[in-house]
Amino acid sequence: MRTTFALLFGLSLVAGTTQAPHEEAVRRINPPGLAPTRGYSHVVSVARARTLHIAGQVPLDRTGTTVGAGDFRAQTQRVFENLKTAVEAGGGRLDDIVKITTYLVDMSQLPTFLEVRAEYLAAQPPASTVVEVRRLSRPEFLVEVEAIAAVPE
Repeated sequence: MRTTFALLFGLSLVAGTTQAPHEEAVRRINPPGLAPTRGYSHVVSVARARTLHIAGQVPLDRTGTTVGAGDFRAQTQRVFENLKTAVEAGGGRLDDIVKITTYLVDMSQLPTFLEVRAEYLAAQPPASTVVEVRRLSRPEFLVEVEAIAAVPE
């Protein structure tokens, strides 16, 4: 049996180690030798799953219109709704997301991002990385999130 491990660090809100309902396929691990986590997992082990690589989602609605211009919370909510749509289109659900990479244009917005992320991903926290960037593909975008999901076979 082949198992893939992702060891990644990030910032977040909710503590604890959790495992997905399909724990035989995806395990979230927080080793005792690493700092306690809050809303993310240090290690996600995936076996017997189909992998979805989801492109960076930005705050665009289905028509291509920017949602929440100048409103970081609204943009973050739209991004997570887009991630939900994308993972469901691939046959998965939000709990199947095992890794996210987040790009923020203003790191001072991290607490708001973490609040919104917890509304969508707290049940099964993925490995997570947050990076501040100078700008995104459009000047009105404040946040972008890409994801990897492991959908059980």
